Amino acid sequence: MFPYEFIIRLLAASIAGGALGIERESSNKSAGLRTNMIVSVGAAIYVMISATILEGSATGDISRVMGQIVTGIGFLGAGVILHQGSNVKGLTTAATIWSTAALGCLAGFGMYWELAASTVLIIIINSVLRKADIWFAKNKNNKEKKENKD
Repeated sequence: MFPYEFIIRLLAASIAGGALGIERESSNKSAGLRTNMIVSVGAAIYVMISATILEGSATGDISRVMGQIVTGIGFLGAGVILHQGSNVKGLTTAATIWSTAALGCLAGFGMYWELAASTVLIIIINSVLRKADIWFAKNKNNKEKKENKD
């Protein structure tokens, strides 16, 4: 892999991670801009290292590296999940971190169209569907209040 190709893929990973991070920052979530950018860039670096090492080699399996990325990011995501009584907070942020690693893998492979489409979709899910979450939460609270009165 040429150095400029490595740099372009790193920049693509940082832009995708940054886009998700900005959305998380605007929502005042715990894992924001820097976290998502670093997760994406880190995943891209691991994928590119693995691909470079396996270049020209008949043995080896790059999917094993991606499997380890998924596992490692799972532990990172678990750190943002909080239990408060019967409520659980941070699941969407954890899922976003996990998805950010996948974006880094796409960037590491140079799959730019897939990276762009996935980034946009995740941002839409996080921002547009947040309104649906708020609506569901209000309905749930209203239902609970009604049941408590009866």
